[in-house]
Amino acid sequence: MTFRKKGTKNPPVLSQEFILQNHADLVACVGMFFVLGLMFEGTAEVSIVFITLQHGVTFPAEEAEERATAPKFLYHYGAKDLATVFFYMLVAIIIHATIQEYVLDRINRRMQFPKPKQSKFNESGQFSVFFLVSCIWGTFILLSENCLSDLSLLWRAHPNNMMTFQMKFFYISQLAYWFHAFPELYFQRSKPQDLSQQVVYVGLHLFHIAGAYLLYLNHLGLLLLMMHYFVEFLSHFCDLFYFSDEKYQKEFSLWAIVFILGRLVTLIVSVITVGFHLAGGQNGNSDGTTEDVNVLAAKIAVLSSSCTIQAYITWNLFNVQLQRWMEEDTPLQAPSVKKKRTKGRFSRKGTENGVATSNRVDSPHMRKEKSS
Repeated sequence: MTFRKKGTKNPPVLSQEFILQNHADLVACVGMFFVLGLMFEGTAEVSIVFITLQHGVTFPAEEAEERATAPKFLYHYGAKDLATVFFYMLVAIIIHATIQEYVLDRINRRMQFPKPKQSKFNESGQFSVFFLVSCIWGTFILLSENCLSDLSLLWRAHPNNMMTFQMKFFYISQLAYWFHAFPELYFQRSKPQDLSQQVVYVGLHLFHIAGAYLLYLNHLGLLLLMMHYFVEFLSHFCDLFYFSDEKYQKEFSLWAIVFILGRLVTLIVSVITVGFHLAGGQNGNSDGTTEDVNVLAAKIAVLSSSCTIQAYITWNLFNVQLQRWMEEDTPLQAPSVKKKRTKGRFSRKGTENGVATSNRVDSPHMRKEKSS
């Protein structure tokens, strides 16, 4: 994804070029309407739906005393979450433009990348920041909710299918970020031949994040996301070094090994977790109506989806590796052909006693010396 700097000429207001150049400012104005709505009593209720998390759970006073050590704020999911996702999608667009203008564009001007490499550098830079922040944030949630010390949380749903505040806010933020990638395809003038691949990449992330969110597989989805994001962060971080200097090709090979290991670990965790889910469903209620995660069809769908996405991502890795090998072999073959052609020409016409001579017409200076 590329980012276009503002030109010297101001385009007509509300024209396509005007929207593309000033999309971050326009989106910020839309977001400010929701924030300013909190200042007025008539619009505060509507603005709160967009800005704060919805579908909270309240407990009676007697039950609240018993839950003194439990999280104070628990949430379900519902239709109002779409409004919250929309607001934070606007925030993601603003942050995207800020990182692009104040960080990546300055690096591009200093390194003076060509346009094709500049586009890939911007994309890797944006994803590196997002994956790094998400890994740190997600790891903090896993530690705070004791998911790493109590692995049974991966296949044991929260009582009454509820989420903590930080868990729900994490999933809302993830959905907002990946939804913001669709308008960014237009804002950043993505090439038509790249649209299908980028739409599939974004759609797969949305599908799996939304599936874990709606099925209350919060801890399992979070753990799998952290492993996936860590591998993706290494990928784009290595690409940043590769674009700055192609001598860092060895780092890409190292990442390929980590990539395959990450895919294997993800598959193992998915199979084990869903297996314990299936065992719990057989020992539990046979009707399967009390908890969404105990539905047999949902579990099989989760496992099949996880295996499919791992196979798809691995296939893309092989394609990218093959393309890079072909790009490396092409420059090596071209000079050799040119060298042979040049050698043959000089051996036939352009040599005298083993010394190369010029076949061009004599220069005026040479003609002057001959006439003298």
